[in-house]
Amino acid sequence: MNVRRLIPSAALAGAVALGATALTACSGAGAADSKDGKLGVTASFYPLQFVAEQIGKEHVKVDGLTKPGVEPHDLEITPQQTARLGEADVVLYLKNLQPAVDKAVAQSGVKNIVDAATLTELEAHAAEPAHGEEGHAHQEGDEHSDKHSEKPAGGHDGHDEGASGTDPHVWLDPVKYAEIAKGVGAALEKADPGHAADYKKNTDELVGKLGALDTEFKDGLKNTASRTFITTHSAFGYLAERYGLDQEGIAGVDPESEPSPARMKELQAVAKKDNVTTVFFETLASDKTAKTLATDTGLKTDVLDPIEGITDKSQGADYFEVMRSNLKNLQKALGAK
Repeated sequence: MNVRRLIPSAALAGAVALGATALTACSGAGAADSKDGKLGVTASFYPLQFVAEQIGKEHVKVDGLTKPGVEPHDLEITPQQTARLGEADVVLYLKNLQPAVDKAVAQSGVKNIVDAATLTELEAHAAEPAHGEEGHAHQEGDEHSDKHSEKPAGGHDGHDEGASGTDPHVWLDPVKYAEIAKGVGAALEKADPGHAADYKKNTDELVGKLGALDTEFKDGLKNTASRTFITTHSAFGYLAERYGLDQEGIAGVDPESEPSPARMKELQAVAKKDNVTTVFFETLASDKTAKTLATDTGLKTDVLDPIEGITDKSQGADYFEVMRSNLKNLQKALGAK
């Protein structure tokens, strides 16, 4: 398997404690005076919007910067949106996922800014040769191991988003997503102490549901005929690592980019060697490359959703439903026993 080093995010210091760098407290008395008496929360994209809604419930008014159907990586923000962002009581974002959001947040002047990248440990992938170049480290005989090993769950995902070089797709690991939920809960408690008890209760409830989801994935993927899956969008490195799988990305982080002929040939060999049955694509991007590879290799195609947004094409109405659809699709593709 491809050698992958896990590098702690430089932004991790003091993470879950949500120190002063992550959240500057505002006056609890006036925090919820706007937005119809509710705490106004602006979330950069769906996974953070979902967490805020689940924890804040009736006490918050949550707005999402990334509308349904828009690929978060490609989001552009207007000056008007930046101005509206400045009116929020709390801003939730994930640094280095959306450059336009990073810039807007920096210009917003909002006091309560929470970077989800500081709430859990992000991992970075060591630099790898370009697809098809000499040095591809798909090694024979490697054993799958747990999340602490230096195994390449990500394979050729090409994640190098922003200066940190870290993979931002942490919400696809329920355990890491639960850590983010705890940090967001603490942020809401601090911004709106009058409802702190409710935020704490709702956080505990969400963390419990994520723990149950983690168990479902662990049990559902324990015994499979294959441990390797191929996907157009290499967003599943954390999920793969958590459950002992091996992700092979077709063309890296950009789901629309065209893979090289050498990479396609490489993946054909991987599919044959590792008993791969299915090439996955996602709902917010074209399935062209997946279908091309599937046709060339005689494989099937199916959906593996990175849950960057929910649309009428999503295989579920919220994070939990789509994650369970992902689990079923992975079980089918990997030959769960």
